[in-house]
Amino acid sequence: MLEIRNLHVQIEDKKILNGLNLTVHKGEVAAIMGPNGSGKSTLSYVIAGKEDYEVLDGEILLDGENILEMEADARAAAGVFLAFQYPLEIPGVATMTFLKAAMNAQRKARGEEELATTDFMKRVRAGAEKLGIPQDMLKRGLNVGFSGGEKKRMEILQMALLEPRFCILDETDSGLDIDALKVVSDGVNALRSPDRAFLVITHYQRLLNYIVPDTVHVMAHGKVVKSGGKELALELEANGYADYKTLAA
Repeated sequence: MLEIRNLHVQIEDKKILNGLNLTVHKGEVAAIMGPNGSGKSTLSYVIAGKEDYEVLDGEILLDGENILEMEADARAAAGVFLAFQYPLEIPGVATMTFLKAAMNAQRKARGEEELATTDFMKRVRAGAEKLGIPQDMLKRGLNVGFSGGEKKRMEILQMALLEPRFCILDETDSGLDIDALKVVSDGVNALRSPDRAFLVITHYQRLLNYIVPDTVHVMAHGKVVKSGGKELALELEANGYADYKTLAA
């Protein structure tokens, strides 16, 4: 589904990604682990189309199409979704208005009719109930006054409603207590599908106890330096990243 070939990226003349190669197959949950500064979040931003990152070389292919040639909104319409490590508060933008606009924009891009208000409300309420999101949260400004766990649940709700094909979770476990982590993980696991793939970025193995990956990739110095099965995450938890920092240098 997603193939990254020889990706080199810099920001403000600082090189971040150095010839990164990665393949994520349809139906797969791939985990990316690595020390601070290894380029994990940069990778997620570049896939999603965040501005300011300069791609010097390489390709990112989604089902064979190079998405580097697309604007961020076109990538979203093609099925790319990024759940941020620190979701932004957007005062003045009602949560329900945002959700409806996002869903209908995606439907329009797919050539589908806009949702009727009653159908939209049913979908949102059903999704919110599964994630333990109270109705009063849906009446607020987007993420305004939300706790870290509430913001993460809201992003998983967005993901469930938009039904993307390729989902990137950038340190979704950051700042979550065990209860919130389990709720968010259950929401992600409910979306696992043979036609959908996930890239899960994390520092710690604990998230992978709840979202069990098919593959684990270790990043250091802007590239993937080792790949393996889910047992690789346990090795990293036990031994740390020191050996991989040396390997990539």
